[in-house]
Amino acid sequence: MKRVVQKLSLAFSCLVGLGLTTSFAQDTNTDNHTVTITIPEVALLDLETTGSKSFTMAFVAPDEAGSKITAPTATTTTWLNYSSIVAIGTTRTVTVAADVLVGGVDIKVSAAAPAGGGGALGGAAGPLTLTTTATALITSIGSCWTGTGNTSGHQLTYELALKSDYESLKHGAKPVVVTYTLTDDL
Repeated sequence: MKRVVQKLSLAFSCLVGLGLTTSFAQDTNTDNHTVTITIPEVALLDLETTGSKSFTMAFVAPDEAGSKITAPTATTTTWLNYSSIVAIGTTRTVTVAADVLVGGVDIKVSAAAPAGGGGALGGAAGPLTLTTTATALITSIGSCWTGTGNTSGHQLTYELALKSDYESLKHGAKPVVVTYTLTDDL
């Protein structure tokens, strides 16, 4: 009898062991795990030229009495580069503003269509007459990159024009700081 109980006990232990093994088994013919991809927010802007970022635009004095000064030729040596990664449903704008105005003179800037890069590059506007209030120059920028250097991005064109208030002109060098800012659209 003792022997029968031992055999039954052993058989019962085997059945319980098999039952536990199959009830806790987790391996199947498929499995998975989560890989989280993190993409950083990016908002970078840079001005590139072949020379100095600062330059001079000089009106030309007349050589005949009674004539007015002449505006210089346009300057196209500066390129605007940017990199942007935006949140879903968000776009950005590049604004431009001057720190001061020059009496009797309009400073105009325009941005050409982008050269190089990829993604949702913005649309360029212009020519804009600079003011001390930030004005949109490039709009609808999404996740994109323009390329770097002085042949990529948006080529900027600066032009000077005489205003009708010629009497506001005063001789001398008038430095104007022009600031470009890459901002989120609200």
